[in-house]
Amino acid sequence: MASTYLKRTPAGAGDSNRIFTLSLWFKRANLTGAEQYLFECNEAADNNDNFRVIIGSGENLTIQDTEANVSNLDLRTNRLFRDTSAWYHLVLEVDTTQATSSDRAKLYINGVQETSFSTSTYPSQNYDTNVSQSGEPFIIGRRESTASPGSYFDGSMAHYHFIDGTAYDASSFGETDATSGIWKPKTSPSVTYGTNGFFLKFQDSSALGDDSSGNTNDFTLNGSGTQTLDTPSNVFSTMNPLVPTASLAFSNGNTTLTGSNDTLFASNNNSTLGVSAGKYYAEVEYDTAGGNTSPTVGVTPITTSATTNTTGSVTDAVVIRMDNDLYVEGATTSAYLGSTPSAGDIIGIALDLDNGKVWFSLNGTFVGDPVAGTGAAFDGITSGEIMCFCTRALGAVFKWNFGNGYFGTTAVASAESDSAGLGKFEYSVPSGYYALCTKNIADYG
Repeated sequence: MASTYLKRTPAGAGDSNRIFTLSLWFKRANLTGAEQYLFECNEAADNNDNFRVIIGSGENLTIQDTEANVSNLDLRTNRLFRDTSAWYHLVLEVDTTQATSSDRAKLYINGVQETSFSTSTYPSQNYDTNVSQSGEPFIIGRRESTASPGSYFDGSMAHYHFIDGTAYDASSFGETDATSGIWKPKTSPSVTYGTNGFFLKFQDSSALGDDSSGNTNDFTLNGSGTQTLDTPSNVFSTMNPLVPTASLAFSNGNTTLTGSNDTLFASNNNSTLGVSAGKYYAEVEYDTAGGNTSPTVGVTPITTSATTNTTGSVTDAVVIRMDNDLYVEGATTSAYLGSTPSAGDIIGIALDLDNGKVWFSLNGTFVGDPVAGTGAAFDGITSGEIMCFCTRALGAVFKWNFGNGYFGTTAVASAESDSAGLGKFEYSVPSGYYALCTKNIADYG
C-alpha cells in the first residue's frame, strides 16, 4: 500500500555482504510512472551508498549497488512488469566471490533466470556490497533517503525472504505446480537464514513485520498496511486499472474506485477476472454518492469497453443504478431493490453462468433466490459469454470485495466464507456460489 513501508536496523554485521539471497513475491497495484522500491539497504540514508531493488519509472526492474553514487552492480531488465492482475516471484542470488562476473549476481523471475538486460554491470570479484552491514537498515517498500524519502511500493507482497551468507537459486523458494503448470511458492523452504536473515509471511494482521525465520529479526511497520487473502497461490479479482477509464482513480489494491466526473455516462470499468461458467458472488460498498444517483454496479461481458454506457442497449449487461433502477440490456425497472441504496450500503451480486442468471441484494437481502434459481434480475445471459463484474463510478466511490475481506481498508465485520471455505464477505454467500479467484475458477468454472 502506498505510504507504507517496513524497516529494521540490524544490531551488527551479518555473515557476509558478499554472499546473500533475496526472494519475494510482489503484485503491483497502480502503474504510477515513478520509481517504486521493493528493497533497500542504505548507508547513512544519503541514497549515494546503498543497495536497492527498484521497479523503475519505465516499469522494468533495476538492481543496483552504489558507492559514492557510482554503480558497482547495475542490472536493468528489458522485461517490463505491468501486469496488475498477476504475482511476480523475484529471486536475486548474489555471490561476489565467483570467478565469472555474470555469476556474481543472478536474477530469477517466476523460476526462470533473467538474461536480457538493457544494462548489465557486474561487481568486481570479492566486492563488499552495502547489504547486511552493522547499523545500516533494511527497508522494504520505500526509498530511505533523508533528503527525499519516498518512492513507495504500491501493491502487495508475500513470502519475503532474506538469506544472509548463502546463495540460493529460485528452486529453493518456488516450484511448478504439477496440475496447472504455474510457478508457486514453497511454503517452508529448506534454507539457512544466517545472522541477519528473515522470512516475512505477513500472516499476523496485527504484526505484519513478524519474522518467521526463527531469528526474531522483526520489522517495524510504518504506515497502515492491510492484510489481504490474495496470494501467489490464489489470486482474487480486483477492478482493472489497465483499462483507460476516464476520470477514475484506483486505490487499496485496485478495489476502491473513485470517480470524478458526474456526467461521464459512457464510462465503464471491469473486473480483472472474467468467467464463462460457474457461480460467483461479490460485494461492493456504495461509499460516497457524488453529484447524482446514476453510478452503477453489475455484470457485463468482459469485452465491454471503457467508453460504453452499460445502462444502454448492451447485450448481457445487467446493472443496478444508485437511484434503485435496474437496467437489463437497456430495459429499465424502477424501485428494484425496495430501498434506494445510500452511502454505506453494501450491494451483493450473485452470478450464475451455468444457467445464465444474475441476482442483486441490498445489505444481505436478495431480490429473488439465487440458490433456488428463482426471481433473477436477468435470465438469459448468452451461453459461453465471458462475463465480469463492472462499475460506472461517475462522481461516486465504490469499494469492491471479491473475497479479500476488506472494503477499502476496513475489514468486513462478519467474515462469511463461500461454499469452498474461501474468501471473507460481510454477508452470507449463497450456497453453491464462490468468490471470484483463480482457485475457484479452476475448481468450479
